[in-house]
Amino acid sequence: MADKGDIGWRVVAGGAAFVGGFVAKKAITLAWKKSTGKEPPTNPESPDVALAEAIGWAVVMGVGMELARLLATRVAARQWAKGTGELPSHLKIEV
Repeated sequence: MADKGDIGWRVVAGGAAFVGGFVAKKAITLAWKKSTGKEPPTNPESPDVALAEAIGWAVVMGVGMELARLLATRVAARQWAKGTGELPSHLKIEV
């Protein structure tokens, strides 16, 4: 069974990932509009969307969202360590 620290960390990490993803989607959408001059595809799976555009959007969103999640979780872990005095157990590196 998970202890209270583990549950607390999961809530903090989940919240950080959610906020990071939300901000990333807005930023990626804005960057797409600025660089292509048009709205990103709302349904890249549709045959009406050019394959190159669909692949480009998928790559940009995939990398951008994962990068945002990673960075947000790392910042949350740093703040968690400041508040509790140690990293969550699964983030500790055993030497």
